[in-house]
Amino acid sequence: MQRIQVLEGDSPAKTKITITTPKSECSQRVIPLPDRLLEILKKFRPVSANTYLTTGESNSFIEPRTYQNRFKSYMAACGIENVNFHSTRHTFATRCVEVGFEIKSLSEILGHANINITLDRYVHPSLALKRENMNKLNDLN
Repeated sequence: MQRIQVLEGDSPAKTKITITTPKSECSQRVIPLPDRLLEILKKFRPVSANTYLTTGESNSFIEPRTYQNRFKSYMAACGIENVNFHSTRHTFATRCVEVGFEIKSLSEILGHANINITLDRYVHPSLALKRENMNKLNDLN
């Protein structure tokens, strides 16, 4: 979903929402949500197939600009600066690795064609994680 500019004859430029298929075959995927998150979401809206998650309706969605503005205001309220919505994807991938998420599954959830993309772009282990991994060698005889 995106808002694009359309030109209609001699009138000034206008915009409209377009909903198309994702850019690649890997982008078309089912993303399972954690049970805990589903329970929270169900308290606010019924979650079912063929409906927008944020509205619970099949013919009503939240405007992309509204998402951007809400995200920006939430970050400002938390005192977090210079963060865009895409950075949450990076954080998600990094946190998944930190808790031991299996990389191939993570790569598919992110919609990457192969795990190298996931590892190269989104996974930046912390020094603490590197130390934890190195300490696994302590158990070797």
